[in-house]
Amino acid sequence: MKCFCRATMLMLLLAGCAAVDAPEGGPAEIHATAISAFKPGSEQTRFGALEFLGGLELSSSNPLLGAMSAIRFRSDQHHFVSVLDTGHWLTGTIERDGEGRLNGIADARIMPMLDRLGETDTGKSAMDAEGLALKGDHVLVSYEQYHRVDAYPDPGFETSPPDGTIPILIPRKKLRGNRSLEALMIAPSSIPLSGATVVVAEDSLDEQGNMLAAVLEGPLKGRFTVRHYDDFDASDGVFLPDGDLLLLERRFSLARGIGMRIRRIAGADIRPGAVVDGTIIFEANSSYQIDNMEGLDAFRAADGTTHLIMVSDDNHSILQRSLMLEFRLRDGSLISQK
Repeated sequence: MKCFCRATMLMLLLAGCAAVDAPEGGPAEIHATAISAFKPGSEQTRFGALEFLGGLELSSSNPLLGAMSAIRFRSDQHHFVSVLDTGHWLTGTIERDGEGRLNGIADARIMPMLDRLGETDTGKSAMDAEGLALKGDHVLVSYEQYHRVDAYPDPGFETSPPDGTIPILIPRKKLRGNRSLEALMIAPSSIPLSGATVVVAEDSLDEQGNMLAAVLEGPLKGRFTVRHYDDFDASDGVFLPDGDLLLLERRFSLARGIGMRIRRIAGADIRPGAVVDGTIIFEANSSYQIDNMEGLDAFRAADGTTHLIMVSDDNHSILQRSLMLEFRLRDGSLISQK
């Protein structure tokens, strides 16, 4: 009976984002509670190839906060842009304490996203924002249900409709309504992908059971797939400076509960017609400080190391949390290789 209750609770957690009756948008005061240990009750800091640096549990009196699907940091490594799958932008600045750990969120704003007609849409099916990428003078957003990648002017994205769209290359009839364009990334210009936009579907699979994906422009433009196994689905990704792709994946099953992992996929393997895989460098389950992890970004810190920041989608559920976790990437430590 205990197992059944636990499974039922997890099913409710990830069943979908609740409707939000909220103001039109504007400044949002965010309260942050520090997370000092990734594994509760343990002083362990190394987990696979990652070193835990600290985290935050976020809350606000503004009912719009929640449902974070993706996050991208500006070049200063403090200002960020995030999308909520309720069709809202979240922008702000991370604050750090005297030891450099995450300490809070300042100057936060939550604004409704505008559609191509310059209007807001309270229906989740039209503005279900899932992926996010900063590319030149545009902010790119991938949507599921009404599958597309729209380009918003940057600056000005918070108050402007998209001024363009990028063909997604994957036939829409092959994309599942609520399981489609989840991960949106920009490859480095220094590798064969040549700065291209890349998408990976969450749980829209080909005939062999692999996740649908595509390079949307450039010399390697075309479709590829990502191997799918162990009930993990893609939720976000980010390219490292060396060209490798870190793919964030999450799992929910009645038998195994909630989980997350990161796969490192060689950028050189991504090309039209390929089936790519990678090495699992990090994995965690519900015994760690995780939730429904949906967003991932990476940046080079002042000491030259690569930091990763992940955020969770709380589905606006009182049973879930909005988390922001920071890790340092430590090469040379692998969990397993498929």
